[in-house]
Amino acid sequence: MHGVVHTTSQVILGLSPLMVSLAVFVLTYAVIVTERINRAIVALIGAGVMILTGVLHQSEAFAGIDFNTIGLLTGMMVIVAITQKSGVFQYVAVKAAKLVKADPWGLMMMLAVVTALFSALLDNVTTVLLIAPVALLITDALRINPYPYLFAIIFASNIGGTATLIGDPPNIMIGSAVGLTFNDFALHLAPVALAILALTMIPLWWFWGRKLHAEQDARDQVMAFDEREAITDARLLKQSLAVTALTITGFVFAHSLGLEPATIAMFGAALLLLLRAAGHDPEHQTEQVHKSFAEVEWVTIFFFVGLFVVVAGVEKAGALKIAADALVDFTGGELALTAYVILWASAVISAVVDNIPFVATMIPVIQNLGSVVGPENLNTLWWSLALGACLGGNGSLVGASANLVVAGFAERAGTPIRFLPFMLAAFPLMLASIAVSSLYVGWRYL
Repeated sequence: MHGVVHTTSQVILGLSPLMVSLAVFVLTYAVIVTERINRAIVALIGAGVMILTGVLHQSEAFAGIDFNTIGLLTGMMVIVAITQKSGVFQYVAVKAAKLVKADPWGLMMMLAVVTALFSALLDNVTTVLLIAPVALLITDALRINPYPYLFAIIFASNIGGTATLIGDPPNIMIGSAVGLTFNDFALHLAPVALAILALTMIPLWWFWGRKLHAEQDARDQVMAFDEREAITDARLLKQSLAVTALTITGFVFAHSLGLEPATIAMFGAALLLLLRAAGHDPEHQTEQVHKSFAEVEWVTIFFFVGLFVVVAGVEKAGALKIAADALVDFTGGELALTAYVILWASAVISAVVDNIPFVATMIPVIQNLGSVVGPENLNTLWWSLALGACLGGNGSLVGASANLVVAGFAERAGTPIRFLPFMLAAFPLMLASIAVSSLYVGWRYL
């Protein structure tokens, strides 16, 4: 493990590490984009090939995995898995529908606001897992087309996720790699996310909102729902809310406490597991822990693990330094131009490929730019990357994991979201949000 030094000859058959790592990288991406094989399998195979061909030693591969990201995601997934058993999310959705008297346009705005808020405080994938089924239930009761609502939920989840460190996986990765805190993200990205959410509601009203109509008897049926019936476990609700509040407080003060977000999320998860186990016999405890762990999105976790190793291979072979140099040549190292290129390129590319692998690739590229634009200006580039990658996820159905989760629910409900029709409406809207982000970056940082 100690001091492993690599020479070119250690790569299989004496091939160039740069060519081998790029071939593995491109092939991994290409297969992920086709969606023919599960992305976690593809990423792990890619990681294995990086080690087996000699591009990376196993110790270097492990060093390339960002365990802070892995820990933060896993901890939050456990907390949400337990919390949702209390029925609190369904309660909020029904309450929101009743607040607007089951008015179809009011309901769309409410679902968008609730989705954006939860996406900022939990994370966007988890949020759509909870909100999409409830939206389908309410639109079914109102006898209206669920598509506009699902569209609004996708957009709101990615916009809300942009606002905080834990809202969207790209932010988790950037924060973890660079040491940006929960407060940093909230301070720099929440204001523009809020503005974009408000502005996005205008085209949504124009496209769909003004034409939505529900019969009075259907609205009465929704008004008759009792949101209190959604709460299935009051004790668990209190425990979950207390631990969630404690965890988010932990994120806010993490920096001053010298703690990483992963520690806080994992400790919160362990605390909630302990509260849930208290007073039960060991067999029941084991069963509950099994259930909670089974709800973690292990596919996403192992996708990250494989991906980090693949990117570490390309980085070690020097490909990312070449990419950073090319970016500098293009922009002349001029801060404003570099920031805008990163913002727009991130958005367009994240719409075409999942934003997680893209950000994993870009982080070391931007780190290499520090010597050119000056370390004190790097944060401007990080905010540009975060805005581009998170909001760019709205550009197509494969742009973000949350989009695919909603599409899965839609298909099961018999109203599938088709790739091309979605993109024709979503891509221009996404570009509009990036235009707003450009104005914000220019006004605030340049």
